[in-house]
Amino acid sequence: MSSFCSSSESKIGLSSRPPPRNKRAESAAGGTGQFGAASGSVGLSAALAVVLLSPQCPVAPVSSLYIHRATCINRGTMQANGTGQDRDSELSCRNGAPNGESSSTGVAHSNGLVSVSNNGNTVSHNNNGVSAQTASNNSNSTSAAKKKKRLSQSEEDVIRLIGQHLHDLGLNQTVDLLMQESGCRLEHPSATKFRNHVMEGEWDKAESDLNELKALMHSPSAIVRMKFLLLQQKYLEYLEDGKVLEALQVLRAELTPLKYNTERIHILSGYLMCSHAEDLRSKAEWEGKGTASRTKLLDKLQTYLPPSVMLPPRRLQTLLKQAVELQRERCLYHNTKLDSGLDSVSLLLDHACSRKQFPCYTQQILTEHCNEVWFCKFSNDGTKLATGSKDTTVIVWHVDTETQQLKLLKTLEGHAYGVSYLAWSPDDTYLIACGPDDCSELWLWNVQTGELRTKMSQSHEDSLTSVAWNPDGKRFVTGGQRGQFYQCDLDGNLLDSWEGVRVQCLWCLSDGRTVLASDTHQRIRGYNFEDLTDRNIVQEDHPIMSFTVSKNGRLALLNVATQGVHLWDLQDRVLVRKYQGVTQGFYTIHSCFGGHNEDFIANHKVYIWHRRSELPIAELTGHTRTVNCVSWNPVLPGLLASASDDGTVRIWGPAPFLDVQDTEGLNGMTMSTRMSSS
Repeated sequence: MSSFCSSSESKIGLSSRPPPRNKRAESAAGGTGQFGAASGSVGLSAALAVVLLSPQCPVAPVSSLYIHRATCINRGTMQANGTGQDRDSELSCRNGAPNGESSSTGVAHSNGLVSVSNNGNTVSHNNNGVSAQTASNNSNSTSAAKKKKRLSQSEEDVIRLIGQHLHDLGLNQTVDLLMQESGCRLEHPSATKFRNHVMEGEWDKAESDLNELKALMHSPSAIVRMKFLLLQQKYLEYLEDGKVLEALQVLRAELTPLKYNTERIHILSGYLMCSHAEDLRSKAEWEGKGTASRTKLLDKLQTYLPPSVMLPPRRLQTLLKQAVELQRERCLYHNTKLDSGLDSVSLLLDHACSRKQFPCYTQQILTEHCNEVWFCKFSNDGTKLATGSKDTTVIVWHVDTETQQLKLLKTLEGHAYGVSYLAWSPDDTYLIACGPDDCSELWLWNVQTGELRTKMSQSHEDSLTSVAWNPDGKRFVTGGQRGQFYQCDLDGNLLDSWEGVRVQCLWCLSDGRTVLASDTHQRIRGYNFEDLTDRNIVQEDHPIMSFTVSKNGRLALLNVATQGVHLWDLQDRVLVRKYQGVTQGFYTIHSCFGGHNEDFIANHKVYIWHRRSELPIAELTGHTRTVNCVSWNPVLPGLLASASDDGTVRIWGPAPFLDVQDTEGLNGMTMSTRMSSS
């Protein structure tokens, strides 16, 4: 059939003059166009197309079929000869019109529209043959409307934050599209150039970039500090590469003339003596030449640039972490230690913990004491609980950290006046027991062996009612309301004494020198046994019956007679908060910090407050008489003990059975609860 259609022109009534070729055919025939050379076969295809499309051609109805076949045949010939291909025509071949309509000049789009040429005018048809010109007009109108909308500053900031995060993930093409469509830019072009030069180690170019950035900075004087950081990195990399002379030149001719941080320059000069690269990295505390150290350098350099020029590193993650942390702090019942990273939480819901996860439920009742229980205290490692009673005994309990159940470990007997105070040594090896006001004796027990190491009594007129361990574990201080204040060693030998101080309660600070003591003058004073100086720290208007100090030594929790529980900042010496809901009588009651990060406070009712909330968040019921002491496990934040005149010790924990929703709250995914705003 093709032979018939391409026979002599006179047979089909055409002029003997050859038909004109279009530009594409000429290019192909000449071997210089998009199609490439094909030994004149493309010219034959073009001529065949003219003949078949002519009205005089007897096979015109099937013309598109032969055009399609001829074009594809020629394409195959050209590809076989390695002469290139036309992507638009290839799409035309793959999407040939089944109804006999020519698609040789059609272009396929990702949105499903195909454009074909009709007498020089472009008309769009969708896959069903329906014109899409109206849709195109609407799309253009929508695009124009979007371009007219001006983004607010906050919207631009959000786009930049998202762009930075996507860039850190390596989605650079997505970032380019986002910036192009929004009309924003991720950072200033000068900053981008500067970043690239730093990461590529082109220090001279990076230093030159600083001149462009100087005009964009709020503090142009910071240029010197930035230049110093650049040259320092350059110097260290030269040293690592073994280019000692070049490094020395940087040190003498570039770093020193800056006249900045001469102390650091002296340190840098010492690195010239490093014998090898590992020695240099170790002494300089430097990651070595490469991406890690240069990224760290960029993070430092960015701090001198406005965020409008270059965003702080990982800014979106920083904001998200801050938001998560703030929600945790405001959650009244949050009492679990979670990873500070974002992978441990859901960002799709607000963080909230259920009250059922909080230690508000009785898990165990210890009934081995046969009289009032005056004191209880968990060991520092959380594996033991000591309880002291009017029945003259101290019972040491073992804490199963997995089941959180307690079992009797040892009973320490012989305290004739009863036991009203207990103190664990820092390593939990020893336990000191004190009696009530009329007791002049003190017992120091070896908990591991159950043996009494020391029974101390300086005078029968003494009243040793309180004790505190020095952080070194080799000394302790003790005293009472009759004016005794002693420092002793483990054998009970008197090391120092302070006369005339009527002690209510004692605490040793972590500095190993300062001892805090509440006295009968409604105050807490700091006493230094090394230089024998003292100073006032806290002054109340009513007697301070007892107090305890947070682990970091910053906060003190006071039980104040007729007032209740007060929170003081020892560093600033100010009253932070008065907790409501309970008052304190003229008797010794011991409250405590506890829970995760010591965020909670418990007292004798048993009431529990969040440290930042004046109103109680929980009231634990179960004891039938006065609660004398509460102790929160320092390792297991969900375990709380209370000692009562009813002769029992109660162990409190979360609800024994948590439903799925409550369990999910540990990951910040339950329904909301009350939030503290302070």
